[in-house]
Amino acid sequence: MDSELNKIATNYYSLKLSYQQFDKISRLVYQISGIDLHEGKQELVKARLLKRLRHLRISDFNRYFKYLANDKSGAEIQAMVDVLTTNKTNFFRESDHLDYLRNEIIPGLGKNPIRIWSAGCSSGEEPYSIAITLCEAIPDILKSDIQILATDISDRMMERAREGLYDEETLQGMPSMLKHRYFHKSEARIGSRYRVVPQLQSMVRFAKLNLMAEWPMSGLFDVIFCRNVMIYFDKPTQEKLVKRFWSQLREGGYLMVGHSESLTFLAHDYRYLKPAVYQKVKKPATAHKKTAGSNGK
Repeated sequence: MDSELNKIATNYYSLKLSYQQFDKISRLVYQISGIDLHEGKQELVKARLLKRLRHLRISDFNRYFKYLANDKSGAEIQAMVDVLTTNKTNFFRESDHLDYLRNEIIPGLGKNPIRIWSAGCSSGEEPYSIAITLCEAIPDILKSDIQILATDISDRMMERAREGLYDEETLQGMPSMLKHRYFHKSEARIGSRYRVVPQLQSMVRFAKLNLMAEWPMSGLFDVIFCRNVMIYFDKPTQEKLVKRFWSQLREGGYLMVGHSESLTFLAHDYRYLKPAVYQKVKKPATAHKKTAGSNGK
């Protein structure tokens, strides 16, 4: 280990991220991704950035900022966003949304092509859960025209999602019938891992996408899942995003957000259906609803 790396290892816990440094990082991350790193996130940001400092053998945050400024490829900015992005998820998370998809939405879609978008899909558990739900609900699904678009800002998460390989702990809580039907066991040196079956992988197309950048999709979606993503955005960014989702939904299409999120107090034209489930309709039941009662709570 060279002297620079020794210095980092020795000072790992003593390095300070000043308010000015935190503010600089926060502004940069907001500009790139729309993520709002408020003041309470300072220690979390410091801990995660230290991983990049150690990886790059950089001894303090000011030198790291200079490294970012001189990195013309943009690779380190992407790595920084990756390490600062929270990617906590699991299979069948907030499963009542998937129940609603199976029981209420799918029967109304008929035999038309089905297009679903999982925005902020992290390591793939959500889109694969959607695919399993569709397989269980639609007879002769192989004859159906179904595509699930799964996007995330993180290159690292996209690689994991495309691989479709998960450890046993990740699949805990999943009914054994579904695990055996939709995953193949792959022995690893430590523990067991499970790979999603080719049928599921063929239903999902993974693509890196920054929700704050241009969207290349030309077609409309029947359902958009954007769950536990908007909590990281401020109100103006949230309003901009739900408006863009509106333009990507077909008439009658559905937007599902996380249960810790709501369109309450946001200017929007969606019809509220149930907690965290909204629908695009021609004539909004109540336009720009901003009262606490609009989310049924």
